[in-house]
Amino acid sequence: MYYSSGNYEAFAHPLKPEGVDGKSAYIVGSGLAGLAAACFLVRDGQMAGERIHILERGPRAGGGCDGWDYPSLGYTMRGGREMDNHFEVMWDLFRDIPSIEDPNVSVLDYYYWLNKRDPNYSLCRATVNRGQDAHTDNRFDLSDKACMEIMNLFFTPEEDLQDKVITEYFSDEVLNSNFWLYWRTMFAFENWHSALEMKRYITRFVHHVGGLPDFSALRFTRYNQYESMILPMVNYLKDHGVDFRFDTHVTDVRFSCDEARDDARKVATEIRFLVEDEPEAIGAVEGLPGDEAPDPAGIREQVIPLTENDLVFITPGSLVAHSSFGSQNTPARYAPELTPGDGWDLWKKIAAQSPAFGRPEKFCGDPAKSNWESATVTTLDEKILPYIEAICKRDPLSGGVVTGGIVSVRDSNWLLSWTINRQPQFRDQKPGTVCVWLYGLFTAVDGNYVKKPMRDCTGREICQEWLYHLGVPEEQIEELAEKSANTVPCMMPYITAFFMPRANGDRPLVVPEGAVNFAFVGQFAETPRDTIFTTEYSMRTGMEAVYTLLDIDRGVPEVWGSAYDLRCLLNATVLLRDGKPATDMNMNVLEKLLLSRGLKEIEHTDIYGLLKEYGVIPSTDENRDAPAPDPGAVWPGIH
Repeated sequence: MYYSSGNYEAFAHPLKPEGVDGKSAYIVGSGLAGLAAACFLVRDGQMAGERIHILERGPRAGGGCDGWDYPSLGYTMRGGREMDNHFEVMWDLFRDIPSIEDPNVSVLDYYYWLNKRDPNYSLCRATVNRGQDAHTDNRFDLSDKACMEIMNLFFTPEEDLQDKVITEYFSDEVLNSNFWLYWRTMFAFENWHSALEMKRYITRFVHHVGGLPDFSALRFTRYNQYESMILPMVNYLKDHGVDFRFDTHVTDVRFSCDEARDDARKVATEIRFLVEDEPEAIGAVEGLPGDEAPDPAGIREQVIPLTENDLVFITPGSLVAHSSFGSQNTPARYAPELTPGDGWDLWKKIAAQSPAFGRPEKFCGDPAKSNWESATVTTLDEKILPYIEAICKRDPLSGGVVTGGIVSVRDSNWLLSWTINRQPQFRDQKPGTVCVWLYGLFTAVDGNYVKKPMRDCTGREICQEWLYHLGVPEEQIEELAEKSANTVPCMMPYITAFFMPRANGDRPLVVPEGAVNFAFVGQFAETPRDTIFTTEYSMRTGMEAVYTLLDIDRGVPEVWGSAYDLRCLLNATVLLRDGKPATDMNMNVLEKLLLSRGLKEIEHTDIYGLLKEYGVIPSTDENRDAPAPDPGAVWPGIH
C-alpha cells in the first residue's frame, strides 16, 4: 500500500488483484469502517460479493452512524457527522455509491449539489443569559500568549506528546477563549484529553481555521447519517451479493503469532461468535429501555476456521458500546461495565495475544473521562419553534440550513450544545415537526434549571433544561417539555474514548507488522496523520486495510496536506489573531527592529507579497504597490 495525490491515480481503476477469486473476507463490525472495507473489496479488490461476510452484533448496520425511529421511543440520533471538502478517501468511494435521495446520482454528486445550492454557515454560534446571542462575532479572542501556546503545540513532534494531556500545553489563556469554546464543543475535546490528538486536529484542519467560528467550513448530508450515508453503502453491498449476518456476537478472534521469528509472522486462525435464536431480544444490545438481555439458552456458539486465504477485518473497541437510551419519562442508564463481545472485551482478548495488537485499557479504563450524553428532541407542534427561530434566525421548517452547526450555551452547567440540520431529518418524518440533536459534555453536574445531573435526567427533564436556555418563560417550560416535544436521551460511556491520552503502540496499526491475513479498521486502528472522530478516518482505515492485504496497485489518497501549504499557514496565523497582523504583536524594541530589518530585506520578493496578501504585515503607503504573487487558486475561498 502506498499514498498518492492528484487525479492521475484518483481517476484510475486498478487491475484485478492476483488470486482474489480464491479468497474470502470476514468483517467484524458493520460500522462505517467495516462497510467501507467491504465496498473497497467489491469495487477495487473486485472480490465476489458472496465471498464477503459481515458479522454484526446488532440488528442493523451503521454502528455509531445511526438514525432510527424506534416505535417505543421515537426518533433517535446518538450523534451527527460533519464533513470536510478534503475527506479524500470518503469522496473517492462515494463517487461510485448511488445516493438514497436519488439512486440515479452518486452520494458525492447529490451532496455536492446540495451544499452548493444551500451552503452551510451559522448566524448564532453561542448563547448566554437564556437565549441571548453571546456575540462571539467570529472572533477567537486569543491573546498573543495563547497564540504562541497553540503554535507551540502545532510544531511539537508527536514523539514528545506521548501520554500528554492538553492542559500541559494550554493555559487559561487558551482555555478561557472563544477558540476553546468553539473547539471543545465542535469536536468534544475535554481539558484532560490527549495533547497528541489535539495536535493532529490542528495540523489536519489548519485550512479550516477561518471557518470554525461560523461553521462555513462544514457540510452536511440531506438526511440523518444513517439514511444519507450508511443505507446507500448497505444497498450497494447487497446489490453485489455481500452476506450480512446480523445478531451475531463475535467474542474472540484467535491468532498464531510467532514473534520469535525474524518476520514476526501473524495469522488469524479462527473467529468465535454467538448467534441469537431470538434476534428481537437484541434490543438490549442497543440499550433500549425495558429490553432484557437474551436468554443464554437461546444462544449458540460457532467457530469459523480460517486459512491464509481468508481475510479478516476487525473493528477493535467501540465508541457506542454500552450506550443506553432513555425515554421521555426515564433516564438513560449509565452502565459502562464491559461484557463479552462488546468491542472492548473482544479487543482485550485479541490484545492479550500480541503486543502489536494495542492496549485497549488505555482507552476504556476511565469512562468518567470519556462519556457524554446526547438527546434527540422531536417537536410535536409549533409552540417551541419561535424560540428556535429567534436564535438561529432561520425558519426551522424551510427545508434548508437551520442552525448551520451547533449552538453552544456558554453559561450552561452541562455545557449544552444543540443543532438542527435540514428538515425533515428522516424521510418518514411527520410534516411540521423538527428533530433537534443536543448534547452535554458535563453529565455529572447539576443543570441550571433542572437541579440534577444530566445523566440522572429523563428526556422530559433534559428538554426542560434546553428550553430554559432557549429563553422560554419559566412558567411554560414544563408544559412545553411534556406536551410539545418528545425527547429521547442517550448515555454513551465511551463516546470520546479515543481522545484519552495515549502513546505509540496503544492503537494497533491498520496492518500490524507480520500480519498475513488480517487488519484492524475504525477509530482505534492507527494510521498516520489523519484524525479520529471523523468519517474520513473510519473509511481511510478500511481502504488502507483492503489495499494492503490484496496488494491493490492503486494509491490510497494521502491526507490533505494543508499543514505544508504556506498560504494556509499564513492565513491561519492571521485569522487566529482575529485579523491582526503579526507586526501588532507585543514586542520589545529590539524585536521590532529586527522584524523591520528582516521585512526590508525581503521587500521585493514573492515572500513579502505573500505576507502582505494574507495580512501578516499591514498594507501601508510604502508597500501598497508591492506585487502580490498569484496564489494559484481562489483564495482564501477554501470553505
